[in-house]
Amino acid sequence: MALIRVERQSRLSVEEAWRRLTDWQRHAAHAPLTTIIVTTPPPTGPGTRFVARTDAGRFGFDDPMEVVRWEPPSGGRPGHCTLAKRGSVITGWAEIEVRLHARGSQVVWLEDLRVAKLPRLFDTPTAWSGRLFFGRAVAGLLSEQARDVI
Repeated sequence: MALIRVERQSRLSVEEAWRRLTDWQRHAAHAPLTTIIVTTPPPTGPGTRFVARTDAGRFGFDDPMEVVRWEPPSGGRPGHCTLAKRGSVITGWAEIEVRLHARGSQVVWLEDLRVAKLPRLFDTPTAWSGRLFFGRAVAGLLSEQARDVI
């Protein structure tokens, strides 16, 4: 599996950063050729499921995910969310942590990603490209304008 770690600081409050990062459908705006459908009713919590569908011409796949840990930030305590990837093409997990930082909030996105039928030889390039992809996605989710991310 490819381990991907992305850290970003934002001027956003912990609560606002959390809200943006856990608005699952909003992620599609930062993932090319991808749509996201939440398949369970709100509010988000353990058991919430959604599917990220990526289509590129004749090639496409679903990336179904389920929230298995849901602890929104509260009373100065960081927020934690863990997603389990339940697909046949992409497996693994993702953890999102949002904590207080001197100038707003700090986000740590940790993802353990495996692409089916891809030999372990490709773990390093997968991790490298994943850091670029998820780094851009996290920055985009935190920022409606570039000044929101520091």
